[in-house]
Amino acid sequence: MATAILRLPAVKARTGLSRSTIYLYIAQGKFPAQIILGSRSVGWLESDIDDWLNQKIEASRKAAQ
Repeated sequence: MATAILRLPAVKARTGLSRSTIYLYIAQGKFPAQIILGSRSVGWLESDIDDWLNQKIEASRKAAQ
């Protein structure tokens, strides 16, 4: 199975979070850390973002019950 790397615009679109919130959550340990792709580029594993979103959905649904 291929591993997809998402760049920041795709992560922002998927999560609905702003750039500053993403980096704040990373610093707080609340969001998956980025992977360094080059000297000036980073990305996130698509599977990590999907897992994070699924955890948020599950927590939201449990809180609503």
